[in-house]
Amino acid sequence: MKKDSRVYIIGHKNPDTDSICSAIAYADIKNRTEQGTFLARRAGQINEETEYVLKKFNVRAPGYLPDVGTQIKEIDIHEIEGVQGNISIKKAWEKMQAEGVVTLPITSQENDLQGLITVSDIAQSYMDAYDSSVMSQARTQYRSIAETLDGEVIDGNEHGYFIKGRVVIGAFHPDMMENYIHPDDLVILGNRAEDQLCAIEMEASCIVVGLGAKISKSIKKLASDHDCVIISSPHDTYTIARLINQSIPVKYLMTTKELITFNSNDFVDQIKDVMKQYRHRDFPVLNSRGKYMGTISRRNLIGNQRKRLILVDHNEKSQAADNIEEAEILEIIDHHRLGSLETIQPVLFRNQPLGCTATIMYQMYHEKRLEIHPEIAGLLCAAIISDTLMFRSPTCTPVDKSAAEDLAAIAGIEIEVFATEMFRAGSNLKNKSAEEIFYQDFKKFILEEEVFGVGQINSMDKEELKLIRDRLMPHLPEECAKHGLKEIFFMLTNIMEESTELLYYGEHASEMIRDAFHVNLEEESAQLPGVVSRKKQLIPAFMMGLQQRNA
Repeated sequence: MKKDSRVYIIGHKNPDTDSICSAIAYADIKNRTEQGTFLARRAGQINEETEYVLKKFNVRAPGYLPDVGTQIKEIDIHEIEGVQGNISIKKAWEKMQAEGVVTLPITSQENDLQGLITVSDIAQSYMDAYDSSVMSQARTQYRSIAETLDGEVIDGNEHGYFIKGRVVIGAFHPDMMENYIHPDDLVILGNRAEDQLCAIEMEASCIVVGLGAKISKSIKKLASDHDCVIISSPHDTYTIARLINQSIPVKYLMTTKELITFNSNDFVDQIKDVMKQYRHRDFPVLNSRGKYMGTISRRNLIGNQRKRLILVDHNEKSQAADNIEEAEILEIIDHHRLGSLETIQPVLFRNQPLGCTATIMYQMYHEKRLEIHPEIAGLLCAAIISDTLMFRSPTCTPVDKSAAEDLAAIAGIEIEVFATEMFRAGSNLKNKSAEEIFYQDFKKFILEEEVFGVGQINSMDKEELKLIRDRLMPHLPEECAKHGLKEIFFMLTNIMEESTELLYYGEHASEMIRDAFHVNLEEESAQLPGVVSRKKQLIPAFMMGLQQRNA
C-alpha cells in the first residue's frame, strides 16, 4: 500500500470564518505553486456565518478531520491476498511460504473475511491424533486429494467430495481386506489388481493407486459401475499416507470465532493496546465497506508515516485537532499570540500582528504573483470582515482594511451590505440549542497555570444577544465541568455598540474579571464597554491581571 502523500491544511476546533476560508485559500496557493496534493480540512462543525459565506460564493466546505492521529490506511500494511476456504492445507502452506507470512486470511468470492489459518494451526493438525475419518468429516474434494498427491483423477467425478468413511491402507491379503474395508472408505493401494478389485467390490468410494501403476480397463469399468473414484499418484504408499491429510480444505481448520480485526479508519494509537493484549502475529484489516484488504502486525507500526499538516489561524495545542502531537506539522500561518504547540523539527512559522489570517493569505497571493479568483476573494474578504467586526475591532490594522477593500472589488461585493447579511446569518441562533450556540466559537486557554475557556458570539441585534444570554447562563456550569476548567467565560459582543457583556462562571472567574478590567460585576456577568476582541483585549487583560495577582 502506498503511503499517504497528502498534506492537510487545517484550522482550529470550533472553526470560525477565518479558520475555514484561510485553509481553503492556502490549499489553493499550495496546489498552484508546489508539487503534491494539499487539501483544506476543518477540525469542527461549521457555524452559521461560515455556512452563509461558503454558499454565497459557491465553495464546498472542507472535509471533516477532528482527529489527526495516524490511521491504518495511512501506513504500509501487508496486502496478502485472501484465499477461499476450499483450497487444501498444502496449497495454503505453499502460499504462506511464498509470501513469508504466518497468517493466511480465508475470504469469500466477495472478499468477505471468513476466517484465519496460521502456521501453528497447520502444525497442530499434524500433532493431533486425528482419527481415520477426518478427511470425510472435512468434506475433502477428490480433485484436491489428487493435486495434493501430485496425481490425477483417472476415473470418476473429480468434483465430487469424500464425505463418508475412513482412509485405510489396503496392505493386506484380499481375504483380510474384506473384513477391514467398509463401504464408502478411501483405500490407498499398490499395483495389485486383486486388491483394487476387492476394494471396489467392498463399495469403497475412492481408491488411490501409488507409484503411477497402470489401471486396467476392467478395473476402470468396475469402478465406474460402482461409482468409485480412481486416483493415480506417483508416490509410494508411505508418502501418500503422509501427504493425504494435507488435502483437507483450510476451512476445516480455520479460526472463525472472535476474530480480532481492524478497520482501515482505525487510529494506530488505539490498536496498539489491542495488539499487546492478544499478541497475534498478524491482524486482518477491513476497509470502510467491511471487505478484507490485508493484514497488519506490530512491525508495521514501526516508523509509520504520520499525517502531514499545515496549521492556519492557531498555534495553541488546546485549540488544535485531537492527537495533534502525533501529526507532522510542516507550517503554521497565524495572527495570534504564540501558544503551546511544539514541533519535532523546525517549521515555517509565519505569524503577523494583523486582524486576520486571511490578510496574510492575501499578501501571499501577491508575493507569489497569483491571480485571486473571485470566489476566493469573497471568502478572504468575509474572513477579514468577520475577524475585525467590520474594521471595528482593535485587532484591525490598515493592512486588513486595505486588503478587504481590494478583495471586495475582485469578488464584486459591497462591504457594508455583505457584512450586514453575513452577521445576520451568523447570529440567527433561534433554532439552535444552548450547546450549539456555545460551540460556535469557543477556545481553551492556559495562562499562569489557569486553565479556562472563552466563547464568543457577535451580533448586530441587541435583543438577540439578550435571548442568547438567557439560554447560555444555565449551560455554563455544565460546560465548565465537561472540560475540566476552573473558569469559563462567554462574550456577547454587540458589533454596533462596540461593547461586550461577559458571562462568567467558576472558581476565580469574578476575581479574574476585576483584576483585568477593574469593573463592577453583576451576579452572572460584567459589562465591558469598548471590548470586542477576545484575542487583542480580553486575553491580554486576563494575562496582565493574573501576573499582577501572582506577583
